[in-house]
Amino acid sequence: MRRAPRSASRQLALQVLYAVDLAAARSQGEPDVMAVFSSVAANFDLPEGARAFAEELVCGVAEKRESLDEHIGRCARNWRVERMAAVDRNVLRLAAFELGRGEVPASVIIDQAIELARRFGDDPSPAFVNGVLDAVARELGCVEPVKEIL
Repeated sequence: MRRAPRSASRQLALQVLYAVDLAAARSQGEPDVMAVFSSVAANFDLPEGARAFAEELVCGVAEKRESLDEHIGRCARNWRVERMAAVDRNVLRLAAFELGRGEVPASVIIDQAIELARRFGDDPSPAFVNGVLDAVARELGCVEPVKEIL
């Protein structure tokens, strides 16, 4: 089954963000995000547009990481962002960044994030990511209204 380019872009972005997170933890400093991107992206065969979208996501998350972490921290009751599993933390950052942009419906972003958590996280990751992102989306006011059943 061939992945849609945006799904593959998000997967690449997640792997880059995860690698940046680990490199920062090991070196106690900020790694060169674009160097990490180039290194990780070399393992992906993506069309140029999909690669550009992944780069846009990575750069956006890196630029807004502090505010994303604050927002996620407010929405993740009883969890500090730095104590979350690295995969979960970066899935949440990626999705929160996209939710904040408002270019893609919240339901699509959340579904994609759950799939990333399912693929790369632990067993409880999909439910955790779903719960936190639902709160993030509600706080941002980007959840589609539920239709009333008459």
